[in-house]
Amino acid sequence: MTRHQPRAVTRSACTAAAALALGAAGTVAAPGATAATQAGTPKLELIAATSAVTLDRWEGEPGVALDLGTYVTVDGGPLEFRVTRKSYNDPVVASQIVHSGGRTVTKALPKDLVKDFSGLPGFLRISVTDQSGKKVADTTQTFCPNTRAGRIRPDAPGTSKYPEGCSDNPFTLGGVWGVEKGWAAAATPGFDAGSTVDLQPGVYTAKVSVAKKYRDLFGMPAKSQTIKVTVRQGHDGGEGLASGRRPAGDAAKSAQPASGRPTGSAGVPAGVPKPDLRALPAYGIAITDGEDGDVPGKDYLAFSATVWNGGPSPLVVDGFRSPGKDKMDAYQYFYDSKGKQVGYTPTGTMEWDPREGHQHWHFSDFASYRLLGADKKEIVRSGKEAFCLANTDAIDYTVKNANWHPYNTDLATACGEETSVSVREVLDVGNGDTYSQYRPGQSFDVTNLPNGTYYIQVIANPDKRLEEQSTTNNITYRKVVLGGTPGARTVAVPKYGRVDAP
Repeated sequence: MTRHQPRAVTRSACTAAAALALGAAGTVAAPGATAATQAGTPKLELIAATSAVTLDRWEGEPGVALDLGTYVTVDGGPLEFRVTRKSYNDPVVASQIVHSGGRTVTKALPKDLVKDFSGLPGFLRISVTDQSGKKVADTTQTFCPNTRAGRIRPDAPGTSKYPEGCSDNPFTLGGVWGVEKGWAAAATPGFDAGSTVDLQPGVYTAKVSVAKKYRDLFGMPAKSQTIKVTVRQGHDGGEGLASGRRPAGDAAKSAQPASGRPTGSAGVPAGVPKPDLRALPAYGIAITDGEDGDVPGKDYLAFSATVWNGGPSPLVVDGFRSPGKDKMDAYQYFYDSKGKQVGYTPTGTMEWDPREGHQHWHFSDFASYRLLGADKKEIVRSGKEAFCLANTDAIDYTVKNANWHPYNTDLATACGEETSVSVREVLDVGNGDTYSQYRPGQSFDVTNLPNGTYYIQVIANPDKRLEEQSTTNNITYRKVVLGGTPGARTVAVPKYGRVDAP
């Protein structure tokens, strides 16, 4: 797991989008041909942009990601879903939203069909045969409607209002999935899918179809696509894989700090909307032994942690550097309901972190991590309390004012350079900032701790330097049980409600 979750379609999907219009031309009705379709009812179809693809098997990779250039086209009306859960003790529920004749109709999807926020599970069936006709792979794939590729008709909306990507954070609370009318979404999303098939270099035939339960649910034709697949050996160790991150240049245009330090009297106007920082339970918990700057030979309890903004206003922090100084002075900004800046307040400092894996400007006192004993009294405190703010995870896009299109989704777009004189860091409404277990400082030294029950405490805004709507939801606890012996420690992580995410 990396510091930031991929939010956009893969590069391979993007390049295939150019072929989409040509490959779909004979399949999709011409503009105006859908006029007789009942208004608002989405019509879905599985298509292939090309009849043949070439895939690379990179050295060191366990297999080949089946990026086959297949797409789900949507016409007649947008395809839209709301996916929510009331709490971590409740199941995930999903509904289809149909906009028809000026009305909005909500249709609940079958119970237990959707189990998380990553997409529609088992949507695609893919079988692969070799040149002798022997079946060498038979698999299913989840379909994320937000993995869009582009328009299929020139009169379709020029941009999509729906988010990019589906969330794989185990503690996501609400998601929005959708494909605009006249658009297509990648059905086989490529490397970001995280699943591979063990195919050696050679020539194969892939047959792709939509599972019957989804064809029946959405009224899709029983139509499969056959693609010739040539697998070749890659040699750059995976450097050709797409990162899935938004290009830094796009984000920089919208994440610029104010032109100078704020002037006038500092203050927070009465009644102004504020962000609401909320801590999520730790996850990705594991025992490590001296990775990423820790001391070799010791046992560390590593973990991932997310702090997110429940809104209704974004968290906006600017840092300004005086010539020759090693730190920046930080200011939090406030906006009215129309987005106009109406106030600011000093809120600490930003500092440059030179460590490998960081190398960016951190805002101080954003969050704190502590390991507590069974009585929830502090035993170990993480030295990490400074963070670069970035919108790495969609946590709940159903909250008021959630931003489905955050720009600063990557360290390269949000955290500046060592020579920067100013930096703007933003945590948008509905979005979270995740630091994974592989980041330096993201662990506790448990070498000399006895076996037993402990709690990882995550605290948002620990010193209350930031102004926010509420501080009652700033702390979470995740139970862990240490076992084993020094040098061979183990950790067991019980479920958190229904969430089984060690």
